[in-house]
Amino acid sequence: MPTASSTDMNITANGQTFEIEEGASIAQFLESIGKKPGLVIVELNKEALSPSEADSTVLNEGDRLEVVQIVAGG
Repeated sequence: MPTASSTDMNITANGQTFEIEEGASIAQFLESIGKKPGLVIVELNKEALSPSEADSTVLNEGDRLEVVQIVAGG
């Protein structure tokens, strides 16, 4: 039976489970799902992050993200 590589881990973003490489930053994850870090608001484990934290914050097994696209309106 196949098992996940020891370098993979699971996180949840917007209610969906993703398998990502261990040590991935939030910015790397966002890019992998087609989002630009400066154009979204990210909440990590119910704590809002500033856009500059996306590059330096490393994800851990079981983390929960909420990612909201910024839109202009008027």
